Amino acid sequence: MASVWSQAESNGRTYYYNTITKVTQWTKPEELMTPSERALANQPWKQHTSPDGRPYWYHSETKATTWEMPQVYKDALAQSSQPAKPQMQAPQFVAGGTSSFSSQPQQRDRDDYGERMGPDRQIGYGQMDVNGTRGATFDTQHDPNYATFEEGEAAFINLLRRQKVQPDWSWEQTMRATIKDPQYRALKDPKDRKAAFEKYAVEVRLQEKDRAKERLAKLRADFGTMLRRHPEIKHYTRWKTARPMIEGETIFRSTNDDTERKQLFEEYIIELKKSHIEKEAVTRKSAMDELVHILKGLNLEPYTRWAEAHDMIQSDDKFKEDTKFQTLSKSDILTAFENHIKSLERTFNDERQREKVSKVRRERQNRDRFLDLLSELRAAGKIKAGTKWMTIYPEIKDDERYTNMLGQPGSTPLDLSWDVVEEEERALRLIRNDVYDVLEDKRYEITPKTTPQEFLSIMSTDRRTANLPPDTLDLIFARLHEKVVRRSEDDKHASERHQRRAIDALRSKIKHLPSPPVTASTTWEAVRPQIAHLPEFLALESDDVRKQAFEKVIRRLREKEEDITEHRDRGKRDRRDLRNGHYDPRAERERDHGGHRERQRTPEPDIYEAERRKAMADRERQYNYKAGATGLSPPPPSSAR
Repeated sequence: MASVWSQAESNGRTYYYNTITKVTQWTKPEELMTPSERALANQPWKQHTSPDGRPYWYHSETKATTWEMPQVYKDALAQSSQPAKPQMQAPQFVAGGTSSFSSQPQQRDRDDYGERMGPDRQIGYGQMDVNGTRGATFDTQHDPNYATFEEGEAAFINLLRRQKVQPDWSWEQTMRATIKDPQYRALKDPKDRKAAFEKYAVEVRLQEKDRAKERLAKLRADFGTMLRRHPEIKHYTRWKTARPMIEGETIFRSTNDDTERKQLFEEYIIELKKSHIEKEAVTRKSAMDELVHILKGLNLEPYTRWAEAHDMIQSDDKFKEDTKFQTLSKSDILTAFENHIKSLERTFNDERQREKVSKVRRERQNRDRFLDLLSELRAAGKIKAGTKWMTIYPEIKDDERYTNMLGQPGSTPLDLSWDVVEEEERALRLIRNDVYDVLEDKRYEITPKTTPQEFLSIMSTDRRTANLPPDTLDLIFARLHEKVVRRSEDDKHASERHQRRAIDALRSKIKHLPSPPVTASTTWEAVRPQIAHLPEFLALESDDVRKQAFEKVIRRLREKEEDITEHRDRGKRDRRDLRNGHYDPRAERERDHGGHRERQRTPEPDIYEAERRKAMADRERQYNYKAGATGLSPPPPSSAR
């Protein structure tokens, strides 16, 4: 009986299809498994092949792998390849009173032969088959004999072909179909027959697979030709839409498998999509290249905005007329614009860099030429130590080497001239050290009254300075004399500062005399005996200075008394105005500030100001209340009292 399972291939992978239940699966059904496959199906070890073709074994539970065949796998494989021993049957008696078995030795020999040859040979020699019927009896004297094993195997495989043995048959089915043929015994060992059958089954499956591939390839080509005759089928067309268009075609009816038809249609659609994508890519690339040329023709600036550039692109005649630009999205146009702007920026930056380098080179050349001009003036003796810019400027103001330096960044002409003068100053320091040594040796001290002639006469008496240029000696003398004058002035200022401090100390002592205290009417003759013994009094050298300190204290006391008197008078006047209701703080401030008296110190705060403001607020509140009630002005404060 043929198996209900059929074998097929999809994308190079084998799957199995049940013709009754319409179920497909990747796992090989047990009905199609060989005995060795059945024995190994329950084993955790599975055989696989590495990419280089080398077999290895993988344990599905422990995830372990090994290149050596596990012993459990070997035992299961050996057990599946061993034929089952036939069960001993009781002697059967037939008509005539004879048994189907011969004598005991013959029976033991045949049993031994049956164990060696397998159940198929036992059936061939008159034993009962699995269905309880007696098998045919063959004449073993006419078994075919071949010189080699390969010839016997080829004869056995030819037998399988003649009997049209299917690759999905089991070995029992194959034996029933071929055991009566003499070529069945072309291979003596049942294991060899089964191995030849398995080899035959593999070859037949490969042939069927090749034929299926050829058929599918031809069907694919014919199906593609048929689909190309329908231009209405696009890359986006679906199978349910295209099926009514092509179901009347002969090529469509050449296969009854609708799944196969759908698969071929989807492959054709994939090709259409790929072709469409490639065509779009070519069109898009061409449009992008053309867009680059359009952008170059717009004369954009590196700082052009996208909104402005987009309007210019959309208004371009070539962009509007050519349909290939419709394949570009706004993002594509933006990308092309950004790339173009980046290119413009690089060009702009490169040009700026070149200009910057050229400018730096030009400025350096101008600086070098101006330094040459200063060197010429230095060589001519017009620039020496201590030379001022106002002396150099008239010599260079009309020179081109100076005017080219104006407005140039970096060192200015003034800075460069100072550098040259500083070099002269460094050379002058060596000569100045010799002059100092001569003055020290001669024990000669320069004073504010020393003249240049006296200085030159001293320098001419020493061989170290006798041959120095007079201009250099005059410059050194001028600086030394200036330093001496400055030092004497500093000493004078220090002495005056010390005297002022001593005067202030004496004033403080006079001001804080305990008994009798100093008042504005105290005289110098009365105070002098009280302070004559004080250190502050003795620190001042002259009586005039001491008297000056005393007079300053008296003057300050009189100012305080005047301030107190004036403040008392102002308070009386303010209180009188408050009583009369004519007090005006603004006028008071103007009267105070209108005078031209210069105060020597900050006036003390007015202690009556807060009370005065409170009284003013009360009078205004009282006035508003009475005026609102009677419509008459309130009586003056004096009558109220």
